[in-house]
This record gives sequence, C-alpha cells and structure tokens, in this order.
Amino acid sequence: MFLFRRPLAQDVERCIAASRELPLSYDPIGLAKQARPGFNVDEQITIVGSGEAAFVRATAALIEWRHFELGWVELFPKRASIAPGSVVVVSVRHLGFWSLNGCRVVYSVGTPGDSKFGFAYGTLANHAESGEEIFQVSFRPETGEVSYLIRAVSQPRAALARLGYPVARSLQARFLRDSARALRSAIEQRE
Repeated sequence: MFLFRRPLAQDVERCIAASRELPLSYDPIGLAKQARPGFNVDEQITIVGSGEAAFVRATAALIEWRHFELGWVELFPKRASIAPGSVVVVSVRHLGFWSLNGCRVVYSVGTPGDSKFGFAYGTLANHAESGEEIFQVSFRPETGEVSYLIRAVSQPRAALARLGYPVARSLQARFLRDSARALRSAIEQRE
C-alpha cells in the first residue's frame, strides 16, 4: 500500500488485519538460505559488540525489533512477537511518500542461549518486494565477537518497485547499514 502522507493508526491497523489473511508472495519458505535465479541477494555481517553480555543484549534487542528503529522505517505492532506465524507491517518513508508492507515471521534460528539466534520473515502479497530476510546475531566464544547478519533474498513485486528498481536497491543497502547501526546502539544502551 502506497500513501502520499504518513500512515495513520487506522491505516496501519487495516493493513495488519488484511495482512493476516494474505499468503506469502514467494516460495519456498527458506528462500533466504539459498540463492535463486531472478532474486537479488543482499548480505551483511557486522560486528556489533564483544563478550557474552553483549550477545545477551543483542539477542534481547533482536527480540524487541530494535534493529528496525531507524526513523525512516517503522514496525507495527511495536515489539511484535518473533514467533513463526506472527504478522507485522513495515512502514517505509521514501521519496516523499510512504509504503506499508506486510510480512510474516516464517522460522526461527536457534533459541536464546545458543551461540546463534534470530528469525526470518517473508513478504506477503501486499508487500512491494517479494522475498525473505534473515536477522541473526551470533557469538564466537573463541574471539568474543558478537556479529549481526542480515541476509535478504528479494525481487521487486509491485509496479512502483519495478519502475523504481534503482531506488529500491538503494533503500535495501541503506536498510542494511542503518539496521546494523540501530542494533549496535541498542546493545550499547543496555550496558
């Protein structure tokens, strides 16, 4: 859904309600774990902290969707569950308009306490893109490094996304960079 103004609460609620009934806009689930012809693969691994305590804070921040606190991107409902089946709507501000994009959490990666933890969500039929994205934090005990992986496998779905393909690619690159910065900031705030 594209809007020429910031989405109102009722716009978001309608989009969340409609999204619950929609199918994924791609198949199969697990797309982000592999490359597929016709899909872009964007992957970034960033060191976001050091030590076991930082990993615990990174896990908590991921559970709270703090990696979406970007200013130009908003997640609804705030602090949604990351359990598979949960539906969220991502609001994105770009080039003077906004879009509302439905997603469903499709699988988990590890559990709290493992050395890897995260989840993936997939785009729904009302999303401008088609694909899946993994958000994962990892702890390497031998080095103490805490890393944040984002891996997105996507292609434009909506006509505006296809027409504005260079802009869509630029927004994906910006999201990777800003999301890592937001997660790092969330970890530091919890110290």
